[in-house]
Amino acid sequence: MLSRRNVRIKIMQVLYAAQRQERHDLRAIRSHYTQMVKRSFELYLQNLLILQRCCEYAKQDLATRNAKFRPTEEDLAFRATLATNPAVRSLTDNHELSRLYDRYRIRSMVDADQVKQLYRDFLASDAYASYAALEEPTPEDTRDVLLGLYKWLQGQELFLTMVEDHFPLWTEDKSLVVGAMKKTIKALPTDGSFYQEYETTSEAVSEFGEVLLSFVVDANDQLLTRIKSVLQNWDAERVAIIDMILLKMAIGEFLEFDSIPPQVTLNEYLDISKLYSTDKSKDFLNGVLDKLLKELQAEGLVK
Repeated sequence: MLSRRNVRIKIMQVLYAAQRQERHDLRAIRSHYTQMVKRSFELYLQNLLILQRCCEYAKQDLATRNAKFRPTEEDLAFRATLATNPAVRSLTDNHELSRLYDRYRIRSMVDADQVKQLYRDFLASDAYASYAALEEPTPEDTRDVLLGLYKWLQGQELFLTMVEDHFPLWTEDKSLVVGAMKKTIKALPTDGSFYQEYETTSEAVSEFGEVLLSFVVDANDQLLTRIKSVLQNWDAERVAIIDMILLKMAIGEFLEFDSIPPQVTLNEYLDISKLYSTDKSKDFLNGVLDKLLKELQAEGLVK
């Protein structure tokens, strides 16, 4: 599920935490990285369960309406189609998915009262009204209302609160999780282990991320020495922590991954610096990395 860009950001965060906590043990640092990757999958599962629970609440709503002594015409006409359609039922009836929620303790991240409020608010939306008016919704109709519900959820403060209570840095994985959720919804109904596509460790996580992280940690002193050699009139101790980490990662990527064009690597780290470092970081990194890259190429270490 994670792209190389996501992996670079997670490595940056792991190295930043290690430096702030003065940790140097590679095993502990790698363990933190693994945990960060795992949290991205947990975030996907939480989003999926919130969507599922919002739909499933329609059955409880129907039971409440049927139990009224004097139901209104609206109560009598209500159908729990949001919960009983094949797409949502494929999630509700998926025992492997249910066990996965338990394994990662996702149920504790989804509050029943908050789900109830989200459900009731969604019932007032145009997207739901159009779906509820259909006598026999098609699979395409159901897909559209589920996509509409998920998009609507992302704009709700209550949804954001539910997510951020457990994943304070969720915005960093937002585009990743939203993409995975859309793909999942479009594939419904589904059975079996459809989620494995997002749970399984990818090449970006292992062959790229783990290698890069290990190299930067193991070669930290050598990388620092090389960086210092091009810092004209600039004390290395005055370089922002994030900038220094990005410099080390970029050099590591230059040296360890021949398949990635150096200019691609350079541009990736400049983009990351714009999001996570100072206003001047992009120009600073661009100048330093340009010098370092030319040195490495002159030494025959980088093509």
